[in-house]
Formats: sequence, structure tokens, C-alpha cells
Amino acid sequence: MKSDRKAAIKKLKNLVLTPKMDPDEYCRGLEETFSSVFLPNNVEYSERNINGVKCDVVSPVVYSSRRIIIYIHGGSFIGGSCSSYRNFCASLANASSCRIVVPDFRKAPTHPFPASIDDLVAVFRAIYEEETVARSLEASASHLSPSESHAQIIVAADGSGASMAMAVVLKINKKYRNNIQTLLLFSPWLDLTSDNPLIGGKKVSDEIVSGASLHRAVDMYTYATNIQNPFVSCLQAPNEDFEQFPTVYVQMGEKEILVQQAKQLKEKLAAVNVECILDIWPNMMFMFQMADEFLPESHLAIEKVGKFIMQREAETEAEREERERILRKNNIASGE
Repeated sequence: MKSDRKAAIKKLKNLVLTPKMDPDEYCRGLEETFSSVFLPNNVEYSERNINGVKCDVVSPVVYSSRRIIIYIHGGSFIGGSCSSYRNFCASLANASSCRIVVPDFRKAPTHPFPASIDDLVAVFRAIYEEETVARSLEASASHLSPSESHAQIIVAADGSGASMAMAVVLKINKKYRNNIQTLLLFSPWLDLTSDNPLIGGKKVSDEIVSGASLHRAVDMYTYATNIQNPFVSCLQAPNEDFEQFPTVYVQMGEKEILVQQAKQLKEKLAAVNVECILDIWPNMMFMFQMADEFLPESHLAIEKVGKFIMQREAETEAEREERERILRKNNIASGE
């Protein structure tokens, strides 16, 4: 594939609400740019109502029954949808052999903070209960040990969705938190306070995101005196709030204004002995993974995330045999 950086940047700019952009125009542009009726890799999707929240369930041909991703999409807190993220989540589902649930949570400004977080917590709790019951039945039928039958929930998010994902993990109790295998963040927005020097600075190398665009997004999301709330800007939370967090994997581009925030998160997590992996791609921009028709790095990055997720789960013999059976049935060579 021939790289076309200029075209990639033009596409990715539609992910971010700029200071002068009309919100309705922004939402339409995001949908028109990223929505697609065709999904890659023979991935299928269905629609479900989960605890009152409309969701997409994206399923690859082969997936682990014990592993599921809840994906919280970005969109400057006001845009994005199951439709506009369906293609990206299909690629991630295929690379990780995971089902992915994409909630269509309520959005600002019609439904400001904390409406989206309330929706996401409701979806998480429902998925947790479903997976717990399913794994218990599987353990009884297959005589698996509790560790082998343990459900593996992954919470993933990008951009503004990362603020909400962090809020969900901070908000849920330890019983739920202990069942999150990994927190996967793409180009996360983690601190939207006005005193953040990275956001306040005028000269930045970021080709997609500016401090002004971050401020515009958060102004639509919540009121000014609430921006320091850890459920909005998680880096404002004390270190002890991150105790017993799951492993955090952050993937982003080197040229992002937000890289320093990811490094600050790593420091906070290290202070309470929580693993945080920073996967920073040289010369890449905000959400470069969503420009896969223009950047070969997009495909490589998603493949890397998929391998990371799969390596964290030991496949049982029964699952290996079932995977091979499905591959043969669909005429897919093992190892592809």
C-alpha cells in the first residue's frame, strides 16, 4: 500500500469538533466520512438493546467465547455512533478474535455529563452478568477450573470515549473492576482542565487536534466548574483511585498533543503498581488507525493490538479444537 499522509489527515480531521464548526454539521460529517455498509474480514453485526441502551454486537468468524470487548467510541462527546465505528470495530474484532459490543450512549449537548457514563455503566453491568452466567454454565459442562472459566471483559475506547471509559472504571465497584482484563485506549483524552499546559499552548505539532478543539468539546459536555471532576478529567484523580486497575494499553501517534497525558497516566498507574503499556507510533497522528485505506501503519497497529489481546488468554484444548472446526467449515486456512 502506498502511504497518503495528506489524505489520511483530511479524513481524520472529521473526528474532531473544531471551535468554529457547527455541532450538527460536525456530526453529519463524521457519519458521512466513517459509516460504511460493508464490513471487512467477513465480520457480522447485530443490534441489541442492553439495559435500555441500543448497541451493536460485532462478531468475527472465529472468536473466543470467554473474551468480549465493550467499545466506547469517540466523537468529541457529541458525535459518533455504532454506524460510524462499525468498520473500525470490525477490524479490531477480527484481529483480536473478540466479539465487540458498541453502545450507542446518550450524547451532549442534549444529554450532558453524566448521561453517557450512566448508560455505559448500565451496559457494563449487564455484560458482566451475562458473561458470568455463561462462563458458569461452561465450567459446569466442561469441568473447567474457576480460572479457566473466568470471563475476560476488555474496555476499549478512543479520544473523548477514553474519558468516559476511565470514568466507568473509576465508578464501578471492585467486583466489576476485577473482571476487566485490559483497558485499551486509542489516542485518549485524559485531562481537559484549562490549566493543562499542553492544551493551553498555542504552538503544537498535532495535525488533527488543538487545545481549542478540546475546550470546545468539553464545553459541550459539561459545565466549566465540573471539568476538574475525575470522571471528566481522570488525571485529576488521586493516585490511590487507580489501585486495582486493570492493565492499561495505550496506542497513539507520536505527533499527538495528547502523548504527554498518556505518559502522566503511566506515572500515576506505576505509583500504585498497575501495568501501563505505551505503544507510541513514530510520525503518526491522532487516530491514525482509522485511516487504513491511506496508511499501512493503520493495519499493523490493529494487528499488534489484536496479538496483545490474544496473548493474554491461554486457549483451552476444547477452544482450540472448536476454532479449527470453524476455520475448516469456512475454508479458512489455519494461521491466517
